Amino acid sequence: MIDKEMLLPQITIEATSASHPFGNTAPYTLFPENEQEIVEILKHAQQNGMKVIPMGGGTKRGFGGVEEAADVILSLSRCSGIIEYSPGDMIVTVRPGTTVQDLQNYLAEYGQMLPLDPAWPAYATAGGIVAAGDSGPKRLRYGSARDHVIAMRVVYPDGTIIRTGAKVVKNVAGYDMNKLFIGSMGTLGIISELSFKLRPLPKAERLLLLSFSETEMDAIRGFIRTLQDSMLEPVSLELISPTLAGRLGEKVGYILAIAFEDVESAVQYQEAWVRSRAPEASLRKALIGEEARMWWDAFACISPYGLEEKEAGIQIAMKIGSKNTDVLGIIDACHRLGQDMGVAVEAHGGAGHGISYVFFTGGNEEELVSCANAIRRLAQERGGYAIVRHAPLSLRRRIEVWGEVPAHFSLLGGIKHTIDPDRILNPGRFIGGI
Repeated sequence: MIDKEMLLPQITIEATSASHPFGNTAPYTLFPENEQEIVEILKHAQQNGMKVIPMGGGTKRGFGGVEEAADVILSLSRCSGIIEYSPGDMIVTVRPGTTVQDLQNYLAEYGQMLPLDPAWPAYATAGGIVAAGDSGPKRLRYGSARDHVIAMRVVYPDGTIIRTGAKVVKNVAGYDMNKLFIGSMGTLGIISELSFKLRPLPKAERLLLLSFSETEMDAIRGFIRTLQDSMLEPVSLELISPTLAGRLGEKVGYILAIAFEDVESAVQYQEAWVRSRAPEASLRKALIGEEARMWWDAFACISPYGLEEKEAGIQIAMKIGSKNTDVLGIIDACHRLGQDMGVAVEAHGGAGHGISYVFFTGGNEEELVSCANAIRRLAQERGGYAIVRHAPLSLRRRIEVWGEVPAHFSLLGGIKHTIDPDRILNPGRFIGGI
């Protein structure tokens, strides 16, 4: 039970459902508004042997973990806002519950941006995308969270506050502790503050959508190889499966989304290059400026997420990591797998960075489990990996979310034991049940 008298009186506590189709829930949700309140909550939890689930916007509730409930949810949704911003240095420091969309809107007034494009930016928080190591199609040019976080403040399970990195872009002293927490799924500490390095907003944007039939994989592969051998610098080179293209309102067939962001002259040059070398009649449309941004906004909301308790059918999302040269074969194989198994499969992947996402929906759990296992084998046969990014709790208990335990698991387990020996934070949420 929560003892309100032992917590700061201003901390909001709400009773919540101890049952949820995605699990990762608790009978109480606490809403700290600053770092000190996070400290008090974690101290109280450790002293009373309570298990804590940190949560931002809740979009990743279906990601990881096989336990239905802990003792409390520590919601960071009210621990939000800009702490410090230096436009001249292009560095911003924010609280973890700040949504990506709110941050981008604020920075846009100064002609700058955080070059990350996670799913559901209106709900996804800065702390959440860093803890989950999230990224999007523009990772090709801009990188992932690991490339933009330069400093953090983290509250350990015992309430100790540590600082990692420094609020300067060039900092090479010692081990980069930031990377210890990025992608750790909140199992090592609660991020209470984040500093990011920024980029200027591009002066011009173009999005070229090339359309291909299902029999033109060789043409797609040849064109991508030619583009990658050129001097062009696209921000995305995303292959979209026929089923997903249809949902996005495009012609059913494979879509290659090529985006450029730069000064106007550079964007025009690169667009002309694509137009002159793309396979005949493949260029379906070119979106400029606001039109391109609106298309990407829609694209960011295609994946299932943890805010919907009742979904239309059972939905699973998987992330595949592979060599970038294998992405085309993986997307094509996933599309054909859906046809063969009678499961609705949608997929997209970056031909430049090697990260693919597959979404599949159905009403039969057995078919979905078989589909997930087949996709994992597909990735492993190519030397890659596949993890489950979203699924109901009942299916996460049947499909190993993280796949095989890696050879370096003993190192990960040792770090967890050193930092959180009582397994207070997100127990069982990460690789190997950490």
